[in-house]
Order: sequence, then C-alpha cells, then structure tokens
Amino acid sequence: MNESQDVPVPAPAPAVEPAAAPAPQGRCIVVFGNKGGVGKTVVACNLAVALAQALKQPVALLDLDTLAMGDLSKMLGITPERALTELLHYFKRQVPPDKIPFEEVGLAHTSGVHIFNAVSNPRHMNALAPQALSELLVGMKSRYPFVIIDGGKAFTDQLISAFDQANMILLVATPDIVSLYQTKWALSMIENLLFPSTMVKAVVNRAESRGGVGTKDVRVAMPCDVIGEIPSDGRSVGTAVNEGTPVALLFGFSKVAEAFRQLAHTLINTPQLYVSHKEIPRHQRREAVGENGAAPTFSSKLFMTSEAASEALAEKDDEMVKLKRRIHAQLVEELNLKTVNMSSLATGNPQQLKELREQCERVIANLLAKEIGGLISSHEVRLRLVKEIVDEALGLGPLEELLVDPGISDILVNNKDQIYVERRGKLELTSKKFISNDQVRAVIERIVAPLGRRIDESSPMVDARLPDGSRVNAIISPLSVKGPVLSIRRFSGLRYGEEDLIKIGSIAPPMARFIKACVMARKNIIVSGGTGSGKTTLLNILSSYIPSNERIITIEDAAELRLQQTHWVSLESRPSNVEGKGEITIRELFRNALRMRPDRIIIGECRAAESLDMLQAMNTGHDGSMTTVHANSPRDVISRLDTMVLMSNVELPIRAIREMVVSAVHVIVHVSRMSDGSRRVVSVAEITSLEQSNDVTMQEIFTFTQTGVDKEGHVLGGFSATGKRPTFLNELKVKGLGVDESLFEPTPAAAS
Repeated sequence: MNESQDVPVPAPAPAVEPAAAPAPQGRCIVVFGNKGGVGKTVVACNLAVALAQALKQPVALLDLDTLAMGDLSKMLGITPERALTELLHYFKRQVPPDKIPFEEVGLAHTSGVHIFNAVSNPRHMNALAPQALSELLVGMKSRYPFVIIDGGKAFTDQLISAFDQANMILLVATPDIVSLYQTKWALSMIENLLFPSTMVKAVVNRAESRGGVGTKDVRVAMPCDVIGEIPSDGRSVGTAVNEGTPVALLFGFSKVAEAFRQLAHTLINTPQLYVSHKEIPRHQRREAVGENGAAPTFSSKLFMTSEAASEALAEKDDEMVKLKRRIHAQLVEELNLKTVNMSSLATGNPQQLKELREQCERVIANLLAKEIGGLISSHEVRLRLVKEIVDEALGLGPLEELLVDPGISDILVNNKDQIYVERRGKLELTSKKFISNDQVRAVIERIVAPLGRRIDESSPMVDARLPDGSRVNAIISPLSVKGPVLSIRRFSGLRYGEEDLIKIGSIAPPMARFIKACVMARKNIIVSGGTGSGKTTLLNILSSYIPSNERIITIEDAAELRLQQTHWVSLESRPSNVEGKGEITIRELFRNALRMRPDRIIIGECRAAESLDMLQAMNTGHDGSMTTVHANSPRDVISRLDTMVLMSNVELPIRAIREMVVSAVHVIVHVSRMSDGSRRVVSVAEITSLEQSNDVTMQEIFTFTQTGVDKEGHVLGGFSATGKRPTFLNELKVKGLGVDESLFEPTPAAAS
C-alpha cells in the first residue's frame, strides 16, 4: 500500500452565511450492473479519478456494493477504517445534511478522489436505513461537484435510496449476449421501480474485445443511450488492479485512460444527460411518507381537522392537482387513451388491464421527470404520485385508496373538490380531490358501464353496485347544480356477530337473548332505523339464528346479506337497461319467491308496494320472516307501513291495513346512530293490538336511555328492561327457548 496516498479528507470550507446564495448541488451518478464480472467497480473507480483530474476538485467515491465491500478501496490502494454508518448520529440529531462532517469517515486519494465505505462490516448494512442514506447523499452533493457510487449488482433498499438521489444511473455492460440481456432486464427493473428511463445511460466496457458483439450492434441492442466505450485492455487493467493504482493514473497514455477522460469530459460538459431533483425538506418528506413507512400523501394530514389545516393545505393541493392535470393530459395523448374501451377492460382480461397500467406507469415516470424539471427525491412519494395518476387515468382516481380503507363506511363526493368519508359514524372532509368534474363524471361512467347502465343528460341518475357489493348512487347535471355527485355505501368485509355487538356496547345481553328467542320461535320481525344506523348489519345477525334445516330466500336491491346457512337462495332486483327495459322489482321477486317453497323470506328493505305482499305472506303461513324499514321510531314504522301499502295502488282503509300489520308483525327492533357515531339498539317493542280509534298498541320491552355525553363527545347512557313482558312469553317457554322471566324485570339503566 502506498503510504502517501492515505491522507485524511481536508476539512470542509467554512459554512456559507444564511444570506448568501446556496452552493450548487453536485451531480450523483450510480454505476450499476446486475451481472457480475462486467467491470462496474473498475469503471466507478477510474471515472471518479478522471473527473477529479479534469475538474481539479475533489470527487466523492462511495462503495455501496454490499456483496463485494472493499474492492473499490483496494483499487485505490487505501482502506478507510470508518464508514458512513458512523455519521448516523448527525442524522438523528437533525443536523442539516450540508453540515455533516464527512471528513471524519472518508480518505483522500492523491488523485483528488475522496473514498467512502457505506459500512465497515457487511453485517452492519441494515443499520444504514434508506432514509438516512438519502440524507447523507444530499450532504455529499452539497460538498462535491460529483458523487460516484459503486452500486453493486443487487437491488437493495440502499441502492434504491441511492437511485432516489442520483442524477444518472450508469449501467455497465460488456459486448456479449448475456450482458446485453441482463442490461435490458436491469432497465426493466428500474422502470418498474418508476424511475424515469431518461435518467438511465450505459457505458460499454471491454468494447471491441475479441469474439465480442460489434460496437454498432451493441448500440442498436442497448435499451438506453450509450455515452461511453471503454476499450478492452486486460493487461493494463489487470496490472493496475494488482498494484492498487487506477489505470487512469498508472497507464495515463493508454486507450483505456483516454476513454475514461473522454467519458469524464462528456459528463462534465453535457448537462442535458442528467435529471435534477425537486428536493423535499426533511419534515415534509417524513409527512409525505407517513409514520413507520406508511403510504405517503401530498398533504401533511390525510383528514382536515380544522379550518387552519384546510387553509394550510389548499395551496399544496392546488399545485398537485394542476401537476396531475398536466401529466394526465400528456398521458392521454401519448398512449391515445381516448380510444381505450374502459368498459371492456373492466369486464375483460385482467392481464390486459395490468399491462396497460404498467405501460402507463413507465410513461408517467418519464413525464413526471420532464414536467417538474427533475425527479422527486423520494421513492415512496414518486410511487404514490404515479399510482394516483394511473388511478385517475384507468381507475377510480382518489377513491381507490378510500375504497380499500376498512375504517370507512361511506364515501361522499359532492364535487371535484369535496370528498367526504364516514369513519366510525362521523363525517370527515378528506384532502383528496379530483382533477376536474369531468374526471368525476368519467369515474361514474367506469362504475356503471360494466353493469350495462348509463348516465347522461337524458338519464342523469343511476344506482349501481361495485364488484365488492358496495352500493353506488350518482347524479349529474342538470339535476346536480355544482357538479357530479357520487355516493358509495361500503360493503364491509367483516362479519359481525352477537358477541361483537355486545362487546362494542351496541346491544345488551338480555336484549340479544330475547331477540334470538323471537327468531327461533318464528316471530315476524321488522328492524327499523335511519340511514346508516346499522339495520342491515343487525338483520345479518338475526338471520344467523335461523335453524340450518330451514329454506331461506333473501330479496334485496343490492345483495348485502350474507347468511351462514347452506340452504339459502339470494335474489337481487334488476334495474332497467339503457333502453329502459328489463326491470325486475322486489315486488316481482317476492311473488316469485312464494312459489319457491320458502320457510322464511327476508327482504333487505321494504320501500314501496312490496310491503303489502310482505304483510300478506306473514299472515299466510310464512312466519319467521324479517325485513328492514326506514323510520325514526317504532311508532313511526306503523305510519310508514300505511304509506307503503297505499303505494301498491290497492285501495284499502287504514283500519284494514293496520289490522294486517297487527296480525303480521310481532316485534319491532329499532336501531339508531348516536351523536358520537356509535350505533345502538335503542328499543325492542312488541305490537299487541288495534284499538277502536285505529291506533296500534305496542309495548316497549327493552330500551336504551341516554344520560349525557362525556368530555370527548361519547354518548353516555344504558340499556334497561321496562318491566313489561311479551304476550307470547309462555309460547317461548313451551318451545324450550330458555327465556327466563327475570330478563324482563325492570332494572336501572346499565351504563355503557
């Protein structure tokens, strides 16, 4: 080893005063090749030396080859005893990257190259977190005109982090078929990571070697621009490696040395070869990536919680929307997406859509690099931005992420700038936006087109269902004044049971035992409540009590019920087609179900004339049936049934209707969504008789009483029995359903 070459890195220049202009950022080049033996370490070493000599300035050389750590330093004849990992404490203390003392761990070579090892031991590689490495590279670029990185041949997290800060990825290939194939594969991998192909260049090592592929053929076969050719000279290169001196120094007049000087000249004097970076401050970058590497967003908060937060985000959101709009327009032109049949893609071969998405991702990565004048220096943020633009071009745009969030029950789009969600029973305004009302309209059409539905000025309202069962309602102009409106009621993938409702305080155990006994005793039950109060969820639970040896037929507008029994037939109504024909209503399905030998019929929701058929069936042997009704209280259910029966165009006096109701319906279970977003069974009532005044008599057996709210807005109160016993209590006992009279003894409201 040459002792004169082993000298410390000189101290950095004094810090620039805050008022002075910031120092220009250096260029970072990652030398990479996914095939061993192509000479990438030789290229990295000699390129750094040639650049330092040409510039007469220090050039940083970083060894990031995790599989061959130390090879680079051997070619220079010096070995740094310390590594970048020893600077991590500066990162943790949030020292600005340009103030990190790199001289503590680097060594200066006589050629002007300052060499750094990423780690002192390969086992310590995991300690060099990608985010920390990215910060250190930012600091290096502020100190050196060029940072050359030997990236090795493996796609590690550290390499991807280096790509994030790179202005160029320099692929090293040799003139043979295997190397060319591997180079194409490497470029494909880089594109799949959504780095723009414009930042990838190639250098051919051992060019014109005996038996190799000709230079012209190599340039044609290479999937990216070739910016340099290093001639084959095994003797000179081998000797230089063995002596620990770069070939550019040991054999300065050789063709190999001249080729490296030409490559350095090209890199110094051709700025258009590089992509620049749009730097994101450290605190914004962490907000963008999220806690613990969670999915990034382009706002500091996903949900706006105050007017101040909304104002703070507005400017960033507007800038991002404009960027997306520009890139989306270019994408449409470049791939001619206007001719793509989205309906056929949605219902056709998934592989076709996958290939189109991958093609869009590659194009967007390049458009993004051009549009913002550089590359966003965060792989996670770039992935997210590309995904959002692809979703907007081919999918459901900003709704894609909301649709996979299990905590969201409703998605409400008021216009392009307002997307609300219901989370844990409360509405929240999200920071997500569509790029235009036309895009909202396009998303609506993508939802309804595969279902054979249409929405236009002649038919401006539509109901539909997503593949996962979520219900969709859309309305456009001229009926909607402010823009297209879209409402999605999520279909929960969770299957709740009785124990779950008791655990979260939605029902009390005595209530649950009584309702279960009613189902097993074949009592006709109506579940009532407002919109989003949990009627369908409760109906699902009630249906689980039905014995498995009974034949059950369910009828719904949108199939949401999921019964556990095997002998279950599910029927779903059908809206009219684009020609206004082919509609099958719930009432028609109900009449058909009566011919299917049902033991029980469950209607997802009674809304109109089918109520008359339901009441008649309950009165003629199909006991044990169930349905839901929109109503504000158990008493209101009676009025709602009156109205819905009259919608059947059958002229019946109110008394006749109510006699039918009293005879058919035994129990009304009312659920409510409380002010804190929680759902509770607030009343279990029995219909008992009809008075001469045509008033229906009912008795409340269980109730929930609210006593107030706590400091956090949670509803306080408890469940209690009213002391009234059901008139069919003896029937429950005779059938051996285990209902004890103690369940109905009046008790103080148990706090919940």
